[in-house]
Amino acid sequence: MHSNHLLLEEPIRMASILESSKSTFFPAMSRIVGTLGINSQSVETISACLKAGMSVARFDFSWGDAEFHQKTLENLKIAIKSTKKLCAVMLDTVGPELQVVNKSERPVSLQEETLVVLTPDQDKEATSNLLPINFSGLSKVVTKGDTIFIGQYLFTGSETTSVWLEVTEVNGEEVVCLIKNSATLSGPLYTLHVSQIRIDLPTLTDKDKEVISTWGVRNNIDFLSLSYTRHAEDVRHAREFLSKLGDLNQTQIFAKIENVEGLNHFDEILQEADGIILSRGNLGIDLPPEKVFLFQKAAVYKCNMAGKPAVVTRVVDSMTDNLRPTRAEATDVANAILDGSDAILLGAETLRGLYPVETISIVGKICAEVTPFSYCCKEI
Repeated sequence: MHSNHLLLEEPIRMASILESSKSTFFPAMSRIVGTLGINSQSVETISACLKAGMSVARFDFSWGDAEFHQKTLENLKIAIKSTKKLCAVMLDTVGPELQVVNKSERPVSLQEETLVVLTPDQDKEATSNLLPINFSGLSKVVTKGDTIFIGQYLFTGSETTSVWLEVTEVNGEEVVCLIKNSATLSGPLYTLHVSQIRIDLPTLTDKDKEVISTWGVRNNIDFLSLSYTRHAEDVRHAREFLSKLGDLNQTQIFAKIENVEGLNHFDEILQEADGIILSRGNLGIDLPPEKVFLFQKAAVYKCNMAGKPAVVTRVVDSMTDNLRPTRAEATDVANAILDGSDAILLGAETLRGLYPVETISIVGKICAEVTPFSYCCKEI
């Protein structure tokens, strides 16, 4: 008997997988946005990041003061001159972000199955059973059974550095929660996210306006990343504010979609914005994990059809502490580009990660490897 051979059209030769990576005729068509900060502030490190493939530097004002970010930007300018690599500047707003404030900066250990109280009294010290927050209205919007998530800088999801809470009681302005997993919170600020609850704060806060009109104008920023964009009106308001500043009327606004409210108004937001950032860290809290990929694929497709850049975040979280990404992460980067993403945004990995340069380099290599293959896919 003759065995039946299944003939497959090969979009890429299997043998090429074993070839060493090298610069090809196809340059990487996607861009890498690197967040500069604690572990990526020196001229030497920034220069290496530029050489590795970073073409947009992101300055996240959720932490650090204007003086710190100005020092980083001055170092970026020196690095640009020495490397002769162009790099745009993106200012990332804080927006209506809820934060746990730890003035002492001492690590706070939280024990599973114990209670912790969230209080709007920021004068109190953060302890294992009391966490001060920057929002007095939390008790008005949560009810018993609601889920609250607390983590350091855009949620790593690590069970040791982030914590799930379940609301058990609302007592005046204080919210009592049951701790669902043991964790240690370290540093002065942690982000707090309440799943699928609308926070009644302006998207462009007074603090954001002050930073944009001072630091942003002084440095003639190229992009404004509008955190927690929930409606098209948020983008229109931001654009109106920029136009009044004069110097920033050419600044592009990238709407950051971070919750269900932004997802529900995605089409209108896309019409108004210059680009979209899919903030998968926060979306992964608001949406069930199995739904995040559906939104990503739909949103990237819509951005492609509208001719507007789509930026994907949270791709190589493990490289915050490790020299290599997981296989799943490497594949995730490639699939994001194959789906039509125009840029990869690196947050904690380059901000406070141990290997900012290596992270940019590896993500860049994956993007370059994908580029010719994406052309093949489009032709088939």
